[in-house]
Amino acid sequence: MFGSGRKAVKAVDDVDFAFHEGEIISIVGESGSGKTTIARMIMGLLPETIGEVYYKSQRRILKNHQQKREYWKDIQAIFQDPFSSFNQFFRVEKLLQDCLDLKGVSLTKTEAFQRKKAACEYVNLKYEELYNKYPFELSGGQMQRLMIARIFALHPRVLIADEPTSMIDACSRSTILDMLLNLHDTERMTIVFITHDLGLAYYVSDTIYIMEKGKFVEKGTADDVILNPQHKYTKQLLADVPKLHEEWNLDTTVLSLADD
Repeated sequence: MFGSGRKAVKAVDDVDFAFHEGEIISIVGESGSGKTTIARMIMGLLPETIGEVYYKSQRRILKNHQQKREYWKDIQAIFQDPFSSFNQFFRVEKLLQDCLDLKGVSLTKTEAFQRKKAACEYVNLKYEELYNKYPFELSGGQMQRLMIARIFALHPRVLIADEPTSMIDACSRSTILDMLLNLHDTERMTIVFITHDLGLAYYVSDTIYIMEKGKFVEKGTADDVILNPQHKYTKQLLADVPKLHEEWNLDTTVLSLADD
């Protein structure tokens, strides 16, 4: 009656995977497949009921606020809805200052100002125009850029990008994606993309994991998974990719979707 028993679907079940420094992986699946649950467990926002999470070859332990602060210096996330990721009562200046405080670096007011200004300039925002504004006064594109500005200020080792371009217009998507890939290149940052977009996954990933009903059903390099799918669910996802014309080339079509 309440979803228990043999027909129950676990949000994440028997998932075992690893990612390495500088790698880009994508976890692909439809809504409800368990992708965001994995993202939140990696972040430490949801506890794992069974199993363990390891970071730097050591079991992760997040029992108190200090342990979480130290972990979040290295592990950060960009979520699908930027408006739910910010305290709506904090101005932009405060939101960026909190990032510098989390990093634990002692800065003068002038140095802090320059750091926040540089973070905004990286994402093509003008700090002088935004510092006194609240999140609800910004557009969706500005909010998503501000989230990347926070990442730039923190310089984490791992970034969890949970559908980072799904709530912004098509013109802004390629810009946001380019910013993330540039961070990956300059900082040797590991990125985990959580997405339903096979075009995005193929375009950016070293490794792709296909997820269905809480389980990984296929994994491999981007070329292997997309161009030579083995599992019927992967084939179904590919069949749902819009065709540009009747006689179409998968490689061209998927890349075109990513560019869009």
